[in-house]
Amino acid sequence: MSDINANGGMTEAGPVEAGFGDYVALLKPRVMSLVVFTALVGLLVAPVHVHPFVAFTSVLFIALGAGASGALNMWWDADIDQVMRRTKGRPIPAGLVQPGEALGLGLALSGLSVMMLSLAANIMAGALLAFTIFFYAVVYSMWLKRSTPQNIVIGGAAGAFPPMVGWVAATGSVSLEACLMFLLIFMWTPPHFWSLALFMNSDYEKAGVPMLTVTHGKRVTRNHILVYTIALVPCALAAGFTSIGGPIYLAVSALLNAGFLWGAWRIWRRDEAVAEADGYATEKSVFKFSILYLFLHFGAFLAEAALKPWGMGGW
Repeated sequence: MSDINANGGMTEAGPVEAGFGDYVALLKPRVMSLVVFTALVGLLVAPVHVHPFVAFTSVLFIALGAGASGALNMWWDADIDQVMRRTKGRPIPAGLVQPGEALGLGLALSGLSVMMLSLAANIMAGALLAFTIFFYAVVYSMWLKRSTPQNIVIGGAAGAFPPMVGWVAATGSVSLEACLMFLLIFMWTPPHFWSLALFMNSDYEKAGVPMLTVTHGKRVTRNHILVYTIALVPCALAAGFTSIGGPIYLAVSALLNAGFLWGAWRIWRRDEAVAEADGYATEKSVFKFSILYLFLHFGAFLAEAALKPWGMGGW
């Protein structure tokens, strides 16, 4: 890149310096918002009173752990981020942040978040956060993502751990309720991401990522979306019959699952030529709905917990 100097000649511009926002972008703040929310819900619905300061610091360090995972993922995936339309504007491929800086930031935040959560809450919560970071950065990013079309299925566990970490931060142990919150996100992840993959398939093809749409085709992917959505329904509803559920949650969950099933069925019956002709409108709408689906489920958990002291929530 060149600039015009005072004499009308051309001078080479210096390298663009990264701003604070570029380093924040490394932490994947949009993904972090989901992690923070589900972790907070896991902590607040636990049957243990947690001091507000402990709750705040626990969620803060869980968020930092999620940010560390994001930075490590961006460091490792910088080469494929550069060729994907959806990710080429990220700080590393855009030349704003050096890969070594992202690696250093990710490692530093990993150590800090795990250590501080162990001190703020308990060692088990810190250990589970450490495993979550390792699973996302190593098991998913370094191994599964580029080696198998099951990358999203297995790798979805990384995004499913935060509410369990929040629960463990409050209680010091894992329970059925924590496992069901984990299972809700784990089963939700494949149809959520495969809906995205249907209309972003060219990106994955260019980057050589073996997403199901690339390795088995879109027809198979549509079949999988329907099957996994059907399997998701009982997992989502089951949590309604535990201590974190109740009539409010069950009503919300029933409506949301009916909507998600309807969307999955619409995707399943779609002809590829029709989908391409309308710009994958149905697939995009189902993908957006799937985000709302998860937030409202955890919002319903929170509503049940908030209404219990008034004798209106829970069983």
